[in-house]
This record gives sequence, C-alpha cells and structure tokens, in this order.
Amino acid sequence: MRPHTSLTGRLILAGVLSSCVTISAAAQTPPPAPNTTGPSGSGVNNALLYALAWKQTAAEYRALYYQGFNVARMHVQAALAKRQPGDKPLAVVTDVDSTILQPLSFWGFLVNNNMDFFEDALWDRWVAANQFTVSPGAAEFLKFCADNRVDVFYVSSRDQGENTVAYLMANLRSAGFPNVDNQHVTTVSSSSLKEPRQDEIMKTHTVAVFLGDGLTDFRSKFNIKNAVDQRNALTDADREKFGREYVIFPNPTDGQWLTAIFGVSEPPATDANREILKRAAARSAWVER
Repeated sequence: MRPHTSLTGRLILAGVLSSCVTISAAAQTPPPAPNTTGPSGSGVNNALLYALAWKQTAAEYRALYYQGFNVARMHVQAALAKRQPGDKPLAVVTDVDSTILQPLSFWGFLVNNNMDFFEDALWDRWVAANQFTVSPGAAEFLKFCADNRVDVFYVSSRDQGENTVAYLMANLRSAGFPNVDNQHVTTVSSSSLKEPRQDEIMKTHTVAVFLGDGLTDFRSKFNIKNAVDQRNALTDADREKFGREYVIFPNPTDGQWLTAIFGVSEPPATDANREILKRAAARSAWVER
C-alpha cells in the first residue's frame, strides 16, 4: 500500500519540485542584457553622467563660480569708483537658474530615474518644491551690491504658468537675495526674450555687469537654431566683452547651446536625439591609421 501523504506534505513537495524546475531553467537561460539608456534601463550609459558628476563634485566647478563673482565684483567696484554726482544709479543684471541658484537635485533626480534629457513637467514640480542651492560666491556678491546701493535686477526665462513669479520670488527670498520685488524681478518665457527688459534697465541704470550661464542671457542674437559654427563665430566677434561686460558661468547640462545642435533647447528623449548628441560629442574625433 502506498503511504498516505498529507495535504501539507503534498504542497511542500510541489513547491520544492517547482523551485528546482525554475532554478534549472534559470541556469540554462542567461538574463537579458539591461537596457542602459532611456527611462527604463539601469542608466549607466546616461548622457548626463559626466557633466552632472562634474557639477555635483568638482572643486573646479566651484572655483569657476568664485572666479566669475570675483570678476563681477571688480567691475562693480570700478563702477563705484568712477561715479559722479548726477550719474544714473548702478545696477547688476543677472540670470537666475544655474547662475545664482543651482538646480542640482533636479538633475540628480533625473539620473536616479534613468532619464537623460530635460523633462519640463518634472521641472515645474521641482521648482515649486524650492530645492535650489545657492551658487558658490553668489550670496556674498549680491550682498556686496546691496551694501553699496547697487540695484540687482533678476531676469529669468521661466514659465510655470500663473505661479511663475511667485515661485521665482520664493526661491530668491529663500536664498536671502536683495531686491526681490516686482520692480527688480522679471520673468520671460524664453531666454531669447530677455533683451528688451535688459534694454529697459539700461535706460534708467548704468549696468556694471551682466551675469548668466548662457549667451542668450546677454543678447538674443545667440539664439541660433541648428548652427553651431555661426554661434561660435558670433562669440568670437564678441570676444572683448567676456569678462568685461559679460560674466558667464559653466553649464554643460542644459541651455540654449542645445538649440544650436537640436533646433530646440529642450529636445525630447529619443534614440534619434541620443544619436545627434553622440555626433555632436564626436564632432572632432581622432581617426587612428
């Protein structure tokens, strides 16, 4: 007579046999290679990694900001020394994002979620969360301006709908920056639209220096689509202005420089655009013979 097996015993035996089959199949079939690009992969080939690792960790990155604000301060000091009675008031005109405020945790979020291109909807939510950090040297420089009665004008290309200005002012006030009011804070929907506001400021003030992380923070002519060489030529033509009228800060993750490559400043995350980015990165490349 076959020995009696309880229901519990039969379930345990079935489970053991099932596990053995699963383990055997797994041993014979190698796991699929991970997709290392795009939002569903491991992200180890994310195009942002080098640029963002530099922004997050490099002392050289901090040094460039200190250098930029030191240069800006020298220009303000020189302008103060030359003032005469009856002169227009002095001013500094600055961009905000990646110039005096850093969105590092936003980019870190993208990397942690295996995203390799800017995502506008996420950016809007992140801005509202007010997680910016102050750029190295920015607070000290802007305090110096305020202490010497130099107006600071903020001209930012942001668009979060009806809350744009409220979010921006909250970000600036959290950083403790001066002149955060409707007279000194301006938002435009595109950095190529900053020039009219800058021209208005120059009518009433002597601008000691302009600050930005992109060339369109200075003049609209740099907003050129699909024309890397032309944009470079315009920069060469204005070489005397950099470090004198304009102080530019490093930003390898985003900005109008992408427009010259893709035709838009916020290209979608597609394989075609990843290929375009690769070609841009290898624009000059050694061919071993």
